[in-house]
Amino acid sequence: MDRVTTDPAIKGVATPAATALVVADMIGVGVFTSLGFQVTDIRSGFGLLLLWSIGGLVALCGAFSYAELATMFPRSSGEYNFLTRAYGPALGFMAGWLSATVGFAAPVALAAMAFGQYAKAFHPAAPPFPLGLALIWSVTAIRLRGGRLGETFQVGATLLKLLLIVAFIAAGLATGGGPPISFAPSAFDPAQVFTAGFAVSLVFVMYAYSGWNAATYIAGDLADPRYSLPRALLLGTGLVIVLYVGLNAVFLYTTPLDELAGRIDVAMISGRHVFGAEGGRVVGAMICVGLIPSVGAMMWIGPSVTATMGEDVPLLRLFARRTRGGVPRAAILLQCGVASLLLLTQSYEAVLEFIQFGLILCSFLAVLGLIKLRITRPDLPRPYRAWGYPVTPTIFLGVTLFMLAYLVAARPIQSLGGLGVLLLGLALYAVSRTHGRR
Repeated sequence: MDRVTTDPAIKGVATPAATALVVADMIGVGVFTSLGFQVTDIRSGFGLLLLWSIGGLVALCGAFSYAELATMFPRSSGEYNFLTRAYGPALGFMAGWLSATVGFAAPVALAAMAFGQYAKAFHPAAPPFPLGLALIWSVTAIRLRGGRLGETFQVGATLLKLLLIVAFIAAGLATGGGPPISFAPSAFDPAQVFTAGFAVSLVFVMYAYSGWNAATYIAGDLADPRYSLPRALLLGTGLVIVLYVGLNAVFLYTTPLDELAGRIDVAMISGRHVFGAEGGRVVGAMICVGLIPSVGAMMWIGPSVTATMGEDVPLLRLFARRTRGGVPRAAILLQCGVASLLLLTQSYEAVLEFIQFGLILCSFLAVLGLIKLRITRPDLPRPYRAWGYPVTPTIFLGVTLFMLAYLVAARPIQSLGGLGVLLLGLALYAVSRTHGRR
């Protein structure tokens, strides 16, 4: 038997699980693939690590802001909740519509395809599409079981992922290094920070850091969101910053820059320098294992948005229904179905480009909403106040605005398409309002 409302007894996701969610959602394939495009413009080891450190700082600024919003309004669904509170239900529905349809399903499909491709590096006879589909369906089955199984799976898989990354970093540092590269500040021209090449590289770094807000999508299911949510966001983001800088330091330490330049498989190239001829297979297997908790994280947090919207919008009431174990079954199956279709059609990369503008815009509006609420509603209880306010949210807004401008300039059609998806959400909200009055 299903029910619409959630039972407080099932709420109790602990801080370790919420932190694992953040880490797993952040560490996808971006950190293993983007360095090759950055070394074409930046040839200094210090400059490249500075780039990843700046990206981490911006992600932390976002986490500070989201922690305040989520503890003020501890309800699952992330931007749907924040934009509804700051601007009204229309903009909230717009953000929720994007997340509930392709905002999480497209990255799940992309991760599943990457899983199949890296499996081929480990075993050339591995069939990419069936393996990707099997990954989506297997993780969906675990999520449908509910209870502590999903939480235990997420924590265990993320810990394994972290152990593999730390082992790779340790092995890389123990190899003795490749051709000399300087990590000293004196080898870097500070003026390069203000060049177009550095700015464009930062955009791709920020893509790799996306996911720092993951725990806010299940805020309503946390045992004590006032304390556990800020800890999960900040601990998870901080840990990923350390790992990202460490990974890129190993890539640079072990591999000549000319071998990395323009290549997307930088981790596998570095792996061959670290582990020898079989290094590509080792790294391919490592990335495959690491993608499992990434898909698990997105299959957990995405349906939470759809379920929360179903509680508010009569037309979506089906997706709010939960099993006795608190599982939003219809919402999970919807995301599984959309992700499988995107994987089947092989068009998910185009979809991802279309939605990227919308996702970044929603996070921009959420942090801007924090400032708006500080001014218009200073009376609201704030169990956690954003550290460094107003500097930290301003930093995040500035970098995010730059990313939006870059997307419009570099991908105008895709950006307009992303804006069209958001506007479609507003139109559907108007329809739902009309239906609700009948």
